[in-house]
Amino acid sequence: MREKLQKLLGSRRWLRTAVALVLMGAVVVLGMVGLPRVVEAASTERALPIYCVQQEEKLASLTFDAAWGNEDTQQLIDILGEYGVKATFFVVGAWAEKYPESVKALADAGHEVMNHSDDHAHFSALSEAEIRANVTACNEKVAAVTGVTPTLFRCPYGEYDDHVITTLFDMGMYPIQWDVDSLDWKEIPASEIAQRVLDRVEPGSIVLFHNAALHTPEALPEIIETLQSQGYTLVPVSQLIFTEGDYEIDHTGRQIPLDP
Repeated sequence: MREKLQKLLGSRRWLRTAVALVLMGAVVVLGMVGLPRVVEAASTERALPIYCVQQEEKLASLTFDAAWGNEDTQQLIDILGEYGVKATFFVVGAWAEKYPESVKALADAGHEVMNHSDDHAHFSALSEAEIRANVTACNEKVAAVTGVTPTLFRCPYGEYDDHVITTLFDMGMYPIQWDVDSLDWKEIPASEIAQRVLDRVEPGSIVLFHNAALHTPEALPEIIETLQSQGYTLVPVSQLIFTEGDYEIDHTGRQIPLDP
């Protein structure tokens, strides 16, 4: 009986040794095909939206998020029109439903009306299917008024993660963040809004404002006049970013065109 037990234990040791050798061989093979490098890259690289653009020319974009109020939208249209500036407005689908006349006024004035979600949800908490449905719902509401389907998207609260950005790009949407925050939503004085923006704008910048912030209409003329006097041309975001040819987005969110 003891001899049988020893033989059985010996066979089990042999089996464990054989399994260990097979696993070691698999690790070696996977290492040869470069899998660890792929894993390392995946763990360190983030999917990012476009914060700004590498531009040789003095181009920049003014953007406005419209999610809640509508007190100043027409005044902003008038100010921008006075200086010949076209801007990009990121609107929530529910806002577009509530204020279709403002959406039409923006489009009629030549401004871009783009997507800021359907209901200002926290997108990082949504599944891929929920993201797609939410973005599509807002696109349809905007297109119903303007006749143009949005191609740019700004995440509510500026929140995102890899699966949000990857899903947006897969939908053919360009996720747009900002590199200059006016902080107008904090209701800081107009002079402080203007100083913050003017101190931070550089070629390729995307500036964040809100359509219903208290002092934005007061700050806007000084900002536009100063930037134009410095040689800047203020264009909609779709004219600032690169949508043709190859490009990369670096670790700061700067979109950089690649040489052909």
